[in-house]
Amino acid sequence: MQEINNWDWDIGNREIADINQWKQTFNWVEEPYLSPDGEKIAAIVNLAESEFNVCVNGQTWQSIFDKIWYLRFAPDGRLTALVSEMGEWTVAVDGIPWENKFGYVWNTLFSPDGRHIAVAVQQDMTYCMALDDVPWSQTFPNMTNPTLSPDGTKTAASVQVVEFAEGEIHKFQQGAFTAALDGKTWDCQYVNVWHTAISADGQTMAAEVRHSLTDYTIAVNGRSWEKTFGCVWEPVFHPQNGSVVAPVRANGKWCLACDDQIIWDRKFFQLWHPVYSPDGSKLAAIVAPKYGKWTIAIDGKPWPVTFGDLITDVVFSPTGNQIAAIGNTNGKWTVAVDGLAWKNTFDMAWRPVFSPAINDLAVKVERNGKYTVAFNDRIWQTEYDALWDPVFSPAGDKILLRTVQNGKYSREVIPVKSI
Repeated sequence: MQEINNWDWDIGNREIADINQWKQTFNWVEEPYLSPDGEKIAAIVNLAESEFNVCVNGQTWQSIFDKIWYLRFAPDGRLTALVSEMGEWTVAVDGIPWENKFGYVWNTLFSPDGRHIAVAVQQDMTYCMALDDVPWSQTFPNMTNPTLSPDGTKTAASVQVVEFAEGEIHKFQQGAFTAALDGKTWDCQYVNVWHTAISADGQTMAAEVRHSLTDYTIAVNGRSWEKTFGCVWEPVFHPQNGSVVAPVRANGKWCLACDDQIIWDRKFFQLWHPVYSPDGSKLAAIVAPKYGKWTIAIDGKPWPVTFGDLITDVVFSPTGNQIAAIGNTNGKWTVAVDGLAWKNTFDMAWRPVFSPAINDLAVKVERNGKYTVAFNDRIWQTEYDALWDPVFSPAGDKILLRTVQNGKYSREVIPVKSI
């Protein structure tokens, strides 16, 4: 990950690139992407038929490809893309393709520090994962839900291990799927395997599985919980002790289970997306205490505020003392912090961003087709044609805004006291 302390935190606006000039230079310019520090803006550009390149701050990569898609900056600032050469696909990092080539690649995943890059790959109509240009030694006839471990050193996925034709329903019901970690499968097979999760130390894998058409549970390292349920959602590991929690449906209601035991007394119409605080001392989840009413529950206790349409993007502050989310009622979005909704509403709001030093909160928002940033329920005075998520300085006294206005991309640092 880029060292945020070394970024340019001088107050002011600095123009980086004029995208209007790109549109005059190339046949077309696709959606732009920004480096974490805001120093680079990049986009896929078309040069001619079946000739694509990537433009970074006005300069193109040296190599030209048949096709390019899924352009993304890694957390460490490297620029990646999925590229096709002579009908074969691979990953290009800062314009340099991996040595291994495949029939197809998709779903780029990054470790939090950006050092490790993984993708799902298809070769000769079989599937596996590739990590840092090294594919699994074993491939499978089907693969879904690719996952990268928190430290970026291991990959996992749900895989098919028994082939069957469309009409062979009995083989499907006998179990044809399992989970694979670094290409090594569990010994047991299931009717279905969905999302997988890997522990912080990379030694344990959990997955949501189905034993029969009606019996669902969680499996950890190939061993299922003893209890089965009417349905389950994606498992989550505790960041410290490695225990596994998952939302489960029992007796027509949703509750939260940990290592096969129900841990929250209260049951809900729906419960999903559990999130731990950084130190693991608190556990939050999106819940519906009543039909059509959405909120956040912390350690089983729901907020008093509810939303009629949905609530999403649950975020703990770095200290774990606060929690925020965005909610929607009747088509209008707002931000809720510790059970209190902001007064301002928006046409759209994005994932909340907490200050690393104090519990200030900034959110990218949209009103009337223009974008700006909201800070502690106050609105920044300037609107932009495009805006990316705000970034706090290490001391929390400044915010980096990465913006496009009139076709020009700028990097702007503002003091939080000015909002």
